[in-house]
Amino acid sequence: MIPATTFKAKKVALFGLGGSGLATVRSLVAGGAEVFAWDDNPDSVAKASAEGITTADLRAIDWKSVSTLVLSPGVPLTHPKPHWSVDLARAEGVEVIGDVEIFVRERRAAAPNCPFIAITGTNGKSTTTALIAHILASSGRDTQLGGNIGRAVLTLDPPKDCRFFVVECSSYQIDLAPTLNPTAGILLNVTPDHLDRHGTIQHYADVKERLVAGSGTAVVGMDDSYCELIADRVERAGTRVVRISKRQPLADGFYNDGHRIIEAHGGATSVLADLNGIQTLRGSHNAQNAAAAIAACLAVGVTPDEVRAGLASFAGLKHRMQPVGRRGNVVFVNDSKATNAEAAAPALSSYDRIYWIAGGLPKEGGISSLGPLFPRIAKAYLIGEAASAFAATLGNAVPYEISGTLAQAVIHAATDAATENSPVAVMLSPACASFDQYKNFEVRGDAFVGHVADLDGVTMLVDVPTGGK
Repeated sequence: MIPATTFKAKKVALFGLGGSGLATVRSLVAGGAEVFAWDDNPDSVAKASAEGITTADLRAIDWKSVSTLVLSPGVPLTHPKPHWSVDLARAEGVEVIGDVEIFVRERRAAAPNCPFIAITGTNGKSTTTALIAHILASSGRDTQLGGNIGRAVLTLDPPKDCRFFVVECSSYQIDLAPTLNPTAGILLNVTPDHLDRHGTIQHYADVKERLVAGSGTAVVGMDDSYCELIADRVERAGTRVVRISKRQPLADGFYNDGHRIIEAHGGATSVLADLNGIQTLRGSHNAQNAAAAIAACLAVGVTPDEVRAGLASFAGLKHRMQPVGRRGNVVFVNDSKATNAEAAAPALSSYDRIYWIAGGLPKEGGISSLGPLFPRIAKAYLIGEAASAFAATLGNAVPYEISGTLAQAVIHAATDAATENSPVAVMLSPACASFDQYKNFEVRGDAFVGHVADLDGVTMLVDVPTGGK
């Protein structure tokens, strides 16, 4: 845990007592702050009180004595309207921040030169974050991974020299971190998302821009117009910018050329890495993730050889295009995190012939947008509530069966795929939420891994979860 010593002897109000909120309270108390915590959920307040945390309805406290309101990222800051606690804080001129800002202040106070890489973007940030942490850790560096992925940032080990921090940041967290200043900041892309929380895509893009604007080195994707403009603005302001692209050559920066990552400088080019054969980094979207990871790691002192070794040994992000088993020509791929059609598209784009397991609780729009990828699908195995609707969309374009359950879909897909003489994938990429059959996409993905492990003759590439299925 990181004790929030920069808040010692200060009175702090905190709203939001979920996992990150509780971690933040513990950090503040350990650092010597006096904390008054609250939540709109009485059960959350009762849980905090049982732990010994001081709880108080923030409507009734003396805001004139409070230095800071710490807001959990899921609580509205601006749209559709500020939460009532934000209104109370601002009425008295009290700053409103989040846990990432506390981390930033602790780093600045304790070890301002310890390397800190922050990652954001609409898509790909979790894979990029995990890849960077893997490259650093596999090179023998003391590496801490957290933020919007895995552990809450204040549960990490305290900042110190030569300790590397890799932190995924959502737009909500950036909005609550006004002095965010990573050594290297990554902005992968900007597409419409979370507009209910940011009002417009321009405001959403402006929030994302703050992460790279405060960076020592800004790594910015060049494949959408918002990021192109952001890169130019940040560079004009004096920040070093490294541009990356998954689809176009660049005069300076890193770009994808087939399965190679090319480094360009002043018109001269060289191959920095070759992703061919790295199953966990298939597809152009992963080429962008790899290019971003390469640029950030080089910016904090990792050597090209260390980067290449880390890329080659990357096991992938669990439940996201994760190869989990192999039998003959067949690779079994867990893409359970693909809970809508847009999220399923990258995995379907990355294999030439697929036995596709899809379905669950359907999202608006179904799978019609995946039509251009249907020629890659040898057969579909449909499960859950969406099965009938997906069957109607597939029509005569793709052979399908309504398998009903994931267990049956795995058995049937594996049997059919075994008849192939060339490489194929049996892929769970549901394009649906899991809640009709499973608690969440993680449980669904673990169940898939368990069913694959039950097949005869499969060499497992990952550990089989206990209690899966």
